Amino acid sequence: MSTHHDPYVRVRGAREHNLRDVDVDIPRDVLAVFTGVSGSGKSSLAFGTIYAEAQRRYFESVAPYARRLIHQVGAPDVGEITGLPPAVSLEQRRSAPGSRSSVGTVTTLSNSLRMLFSRAGDYPRGAERLDSDAFSPNTAAGACPECHGLGRIHRTTERLLVPEPSLSIREGAIAAWPGAWQGKNLRDVLDALGYDVDRPWQELEPADREWILFTDEQPVVTVHPVRDAGRIQRPYQGTYMSARRYVMHTFADSRSRTLRAKAERFLTSAPCPVCGGGRLRAEAMAVTFAGRTIADLVALPLTALTEVLLEAGGANEAARLLTADLLGRIEPVTELGLGYLSLDRTAPTLSSGELQRLRLATQLRSGLFGVVYVLDEPSAGLHPADTESLLGVLGRLREAGNSVFVVEHQMDVVRQADWLVDVGPLAGEHGGRVLHSGPPAELAGVAGSATRRFLFGEDPAPVREPRVPSGRITLRGVDLNNVRGVDVVFPLGVLTAVTGVSGSGKSTLVGQVLAGVLADRRSAEAAEESAAPVVRGCASAEGLDAVDRLVQVDQRPIGRTPRSNLATYTGLFDVVRKLFADTETARARGYRAGRFSFNVAGGRCETCQGEGFVSVELLFLPSTYAPCPDCHGARYNPRTLEVTLRNLTIAEVLDLTVEAAAAFLAGTPAAERSLRALLDVGLGYLRLGQPATELSGGEAQRIKLATELQRARRGHTLYLLDEPTTGLHPADVEVLMRQLHGLVDAGSTVVVVEHDMAVVAGADQVIDLGPGGGDRGGRIVATGTPREVARAEGSRTAAYLAKALRTDRLPAGPEDSSDRAGSAAHGAVGP
Repeated sequence: MSTHHDPYVRVRGAREHNLRDVDVDIPRDVLAVFTGVSGSGKSSLAFGTIYAEAQRRYFESVAPYARRLIHQVGAPDVGEITGLPPAVSLEQRRSAPGSRSSVGTVTTLSNSLRMLFSRAGDYPRGAERLDSDAFSPNTAAGACPECHGLGRIHRTTERLLVPEPSLSIREGAIAAWPGAWQGKNLRDVLDALGYDVDRPWQELEPADREWILFTDEQPVVTVHPVRDAGRIQRPYQGTYMSARRYVMHTFADSRSRTLRAKAERFLTSAPCPVCGGGRLRAEAMAVTFAGRTIADLVALPLTALTEVLLEAGGANEAARLLTADLLGRIEPVTELGLGYLSLDRTAPTLSSGELQRLRLATQLRSGLFGVVYVLDEPSAGLHPADTESLLGVLGRLREAGNSVFVVEHQMDVVRQADWLVDVGPLAGEHGGRVLHSGPPAELAGVAGSATRRFLFGEDPAPVREPRVPSGRITLRGVDLNNVRGVDVVFPLGVLTAVTGVSGSGKSTLVGQVLAGVLADRRSAEAAEESAAPVVRGCASAEGLDAVDRLVQVDQRPIGRTPRSNLATYTGLFDVVRKLFADTETARARGYRAGRFSFNVAGGRCETCQGEGFVSVELLFLPSTYAPCPDCHGARYNPRTLEVTLRNLTIAEVLDLTVEAAAAFLAGTPAAERSLRALLDVGLGYLRLGQPATELSGGEAQRIKLATELQRARRGHTLYLLDEPTTGLHPADVEVLMRQLHGLVDAGSTVVVVEHDMAVVAGADQVIDLGPGGGDRGGRIVATGTPREVARAEGSRTAAYLAKALRTDRLPAGPEDSSDRAGSAAHGAVGP
């Protein structure tokens, strides 16, 4: 019997997504990095093929009954894979965990801490020992009965719900009610119940006002709508919902961030009067360790929690063992640059990069060996200083006897790889081939690689002369999260990069405070309020009038179902449907634009409801999806597909790439504008009908940017982008930055939160926060041009920025505004 051990994972005939019958051999027990431009097929190879096949094999070893309880993906489209060990996937999940999920639950540190309090806590004299569940706010045994373990109580008042009592209900006195038909319906229901909706609110009886706003009753009444000219409105059964009930329901259950934010304006939030914000029952709050309750400890940054545990040691063997376990679990989290997080930090407030690193830290403690770890851009959201720690963690996973396969764009990570798989040469149908599989140094001889010139520093970008600001927005006394008492100036008419280590306060300053004050100003103007708007998160703001429009571009998905796609989000689908409705065949049949939507009955295939596929249940095997037996994946019924535009059906047009559609729809101005914007941000490889669920966060962000680019410019626009280069190959970053600089050249202002030093080096102004994360950050360390910040003392960004600028890090001279950099450390800054 042969004992030959093949040290390679050998892939043969991979055809997942755009992969072109790929054959590739990757050694085990190495750090292997997969590179290539966005959409080239590297994730299809690493995740869609290698990890998916490892997962399929694992599920085959599980008992058939248990298989039915596990969500399974289908088998990948690949001929054969040999030498494949079990695999663990750590992806950048776009769906955020629930609000009760936290840093403690993601890392399982909460379990260990609860066990410490249960077994080694100091109990009041005579108190019974509690089970660990009694220290969890997410269990019935532990949650405070008043706030149900949330720690805060949300309430509303008549003054909040009815800000202008001189108005009648018909005139909109109840500001908390929804707009459009739903608000009119509630008013008509009240009218039918016998309440005077035309009398000023302040003149209504107090008992009536109390019932209208706060009742929990939901009476049903027949409503007779007032007849409008030319419209027939029949009576209907309407249900009443009080203003408080509507606001609380919307705030608790709505999936719309906009609706939740509106509801929040009518609520006050205060610590729970029973638990004081501790979230736990009194019995659990009476137990201490090292003189602190468990609520005290979960609120500490992990670095501070480590100090408390080290000082406490252990009064007995149980305390020593549990404390040592906690310290061992915390160590890899802090090593990955996340020591600023606290255990009670809720998971929805974490970035996808932070979540992935928390899961990576948990894996490091698991002690597994002989497995393949497949990671999706672990450096996403990491400052270059933190990337060095990440490389150390990846190296330890490899040294423990594992294979580490990483999809990555950060060249500092690529340079440390043992093996490099470069996929390309371009994206979509122009990619899907393995250009190189071997040691990174050998990529130098691969002419068609888009990665080569960035890996070896070929053809450096020319040094730009910074633009001169045309104005400024000044925020004074910024006080939110870990940013305390900071004054900051955002220059206008330039591109500003906001930098700093993870957790230093960048997103707070830009995404919450700057965006918040501008949004509040806009809301006040829309409401035609004479009073100054509430300034969110800072004492005062100046210069807001210079900005006419605010645009925030983030990486949230453009849709959560396959029915949302590139064409529907950009508005291009409306243009295409109108073109089809204007064809001779459609006019002759009376087809309107709605006929060509796969989301409504009429033109779609009813067998698959316009999905294009049907689910086939295979009991113990993974459910599989097959093309619809009637429309064969076209999504439309035969009559609709008989209508063609220049010999293509609506289904065939949706299957075109942006690049092909630009040629097909040439001469249609509305379509040309959308397609040109998508091409300009490097998305020519995407299909018009590509489902939103198949798009990466970086692709979603660029689609949003393209949607903005196609709109007519109106006044001075301020664009805020949070790490726009996440998920982008350096070649794609160049394309994106050309667009952002184009926006500034056209008279707009762009502010980016960014870790990519190549982007920061090309900015006009830099605001660097730090010096550390969490309570060690929140201050402005330096500000000025990239060259000035590269010379700032005390900045962790400076050395990496100097390297990107290819300049020596020198002490700031008189010409480098050292006085300004010095004042920045104390919170007073200027451009």
